[in-house]
Amino acid sequence: MNQTATTPTAEPTPTGLQLVQQVLTSRVYDVAIETPLQHAAQLSERLGQPVYFKREDLQPIHSFKLRGAYNRMAQLSAEERERGVICASAGNHAQGVAFSAQKLGVRAVIVMPATTPDIKVNACRVRGADVRLHGDSYSDAAEYAENLQLELGLTYVHPYDDPAVIAGQGTVGLELLRQVQSSQGGPYTVFVPVGGGGLIAGVAAFLKSVNPAIRIVGVEPEDSDAMTQSIRAGERVKLDTVGIFVDGVAVKQVGRHTFRLAQQYVDDWVTVTTDEVCAAIKDVFDDTRAVMEPAGALAVAGLKRYVRQHDLTGPLVALTCGANVNFDRLRHIAERAEIGEQREAILAVTIPERPGAFRAFCQSLGQRNVTEFNYRYAPGDHARIFVGVQLDHKDRRQALLSDLEQGGYPITDLTGDETAKVHVRHMVGGRAPEAQNERIYSFEFPERPGALLAFLSALHSNWNISLFHYRNHGSAHGRVLAGIQVPDHEMEDFGRFLNDLGYPAQYEGENPAYRLFLK
Repeated sequence: MNQTATTPTAEPTPTGLQLVQQVLTSRVYDVAIETPLQHAAQLSERLGQPVYFKREDLQPIHSFKLRGAYNRMAQLSAEERERGVICASAGNHAQGVAFSAQKLGVRAVIVMPATTPDIKVNACRVRGADVRLHGDSYSDAAEYAENLQLELGLTYVHPYDDPAVIAGQGTVGLELLRQVQSSQGGPYTVFVPVGGGGLIAGVAAFLKSVNPAIRIVGVEPEDSDAMTQSIRAGERVKLDTVGIFVDGVAVKQVGRHTFRLAQQYVDDWVTVTTDEVCAAIKDVFDDTRAVMEPAGALAVAGLKRYVRQHDLTGPLVALTCGANVNFDRLRHIAERAEIGEQREAILAVTIPERPGAFRAFCQSLGQRNVTEFNYRYAPGDHARIFVGVQLDHKDRRQALLSDLEQGGYPITDLTGDETAKVHVRHMVGGRAPEAQNERIYSFEFPERPGALLAFLSALHSNWNISLFHYRNHGSAHGRVLAGIQVPDHEMEDFGRFLNDLGYPAQYEGENPAYRLFLK
């Protein structure tokens, strides 16, 4: 078996001019469409600059990934087509490979984590792919796929670090070169979402080789910024963990080819929060009535933050790269969008425990609208409330805090507190001072049968669960906040439990929302 099929990075990284040639001769339009460049009228008016969306969500699989997958597979030799292909993916690349295999009449084995939502698994199977579920993460699936590739003699189709895949994604830049110059003219800035780096490597190398005046900005989530950290370090960095919300770009280490091309051709980088991504999904919906997956709106979120930080001229283009969102994630997205736009403040406020206190508090808010109010009676002279307040402008939060403080209300601003927004807002009013030796941790549970049982089975029989809150956000992992009563002398055993469990965990005992409402 030719080992280079498994490790395409053994090839030399193509130069910009080589990539230009490969882009111009790519085969993507056998299956892909030239997606429109759509003016975002509402977002343009809000930012005071012309903003355009490159609508890659309109591809047949609702993602740009079809371009690279098909361009790679269209170049298979007759022998390779006869044997078939294999890939590891939790989402859009898998669908691109399945679609391409169906078009070319090639066998496709696709390894996906067992936590992959059914909507993505079924999308591959309906196109005739042989889907194998293995492990809880992309890394588990990729390792299994490499072993299968050697066993079955299949050709490995890498999701991003393959010159043919990079060139296929680079056709997005080819279209932009025609679309922007034909209608707007002059230099412009393109914001590109970044995971493993295939899209930004292809787009940046093509556009900058043809017109160096075009500015390229890469966008990553703050909790999955492998490329940004690698660029700063001057070498590829491998992250210990990655965030789970923007799952389409959750990559621990970028590719060797993609890193080198990004180093050479990308002008700048920006990272964004989960709340900013949710707000960007709403922005795209307002202008297009299309619902992006989190990675699909990532570039829009980066564009908005970058505009606030820099003085830009010329058109701004964001690549809306995918719309394969699970329906049950929409509740969480909508919940966080207003915070991401900084139009809702989440506060812990101390009010007097007496009749009429709530009315007096609302009067102090003036014309501001209360979006959420959580309260439970507590003995004593004062009570703490968890309150959401709608803001008419993102800059009004400080004025709200000042008004309440002048009114004599002690306040803790929880707007940026992840634990407060994911868990505590749904649990406030339940204090348990009798829960001695309570250790509070947030966990990421794999969304698969048996995950909770594995957690409970690993617990020491003497440790009591004093608090437990779980929320499903429609992704491959669930968010859990748990309180476990562990005596001091057993903390060493508890540390081994956390390590052996294998679920990402973070201590939350000092979290202000927990201490104010649940401790």
